[in-house]
Amino acid sequence: MKRLLTFLSGLILAGAIATTAQAEAVVVGGKGFTEQLIMASMTSQYLEGLGYEVNQRDGMGSAVLRRAQESGQIDLYWEYTGTALFVYRDVAEVLNPEESYKRIKALDADKNLVWLNPSRANNTYALAIREETVEETGITSLSDLAEAINAGTDLTFAVNAEFYARDDGWSPLQKTYDFRVSRRHVKRMESGLVYQALRNGDVDVGLVFATDGRIPAFNFHVLEDDQGFFPAYAMTPVVRQETLEKHPQLAEQMNALSALLDDQSMAALNASVDVERQPIEVVARNFLEDNGLL
Repeated sequence: MKRLLTFLSGLILAGAIATTAQAEAVVVGGKGFTEQLIMASMTSQYLEGLGYEVNQRDGMGSAVLRRAQESGQIDLYWEYTGTALFVYRDVAEVLNPEESYKRIKALDADKNLVWLNPSRANNTYALAIREETVEETGITSLSDLAEAINAGTDLTFAVNAEFYARDDGWSPLQKTYDFRVSRRHVKRMESGLVYQALRNGDVDVGLVFATDGRIPAFNFHVLEDDQGFFPAYAMTPVVRQETLEKHPQLAEQMNALSALLDDQSMAALNASVDVERQPIEVVARNFLEDNGLL
């Protein structure tokens, strides 16, 4: 009987220890598309390499993930400044990247969510052309594009239907950069088809997302938004305040990872998964190893 009680006590103690360890684990979240799945895996592997116990919960919708973090079910995930401002905080004003970051950082402080250092990966809209078009025309920015159009260069565009109709879309873009393209030179299509149309030469300019893996895979050149028209969607690690209080070194560690990410590196990571069909965990681990973080 004594042995049984000792055995049962041991089981209870082991269970308590396991429960405590699980409670102390850092829960890393992520949304359900390639870029987010990569970052969830990368963050988990990085933190595990630093000695943290990590639980990873990815594949979530934006609103569900945000609510999970606010309620304490998720400690840390990568969010976009534009998404947080427009979707979660109902800020319709278009701000430059620095203003966007400062605004959402201040707003989310009341929810005890801390926005760490933003990466240079900005998954916003962009216009892209083929590299051969850059060589032929010298166009590298949206101002160059406007100048070429106004000088009579005949170019065709592909954009998705949403961007064409949005109040902050196609028409305001032309107004900001002071150019005008006739309707017959603009083809509206599903976003995924834009990349193929541009690659095949069916159009000269296409609407893309800045960190899409098909940009490097298809040898596209993203035109510089030199007048800052497109909203900022800087990918940034966001962590609960109470998590930082438990792990004060976490901020510096995540900032070190954030500093390595930009449009080019993120597009290359996305391409490794979406184009080359490499496993997400392998792509994430290779990036960490290549940069001395694992």
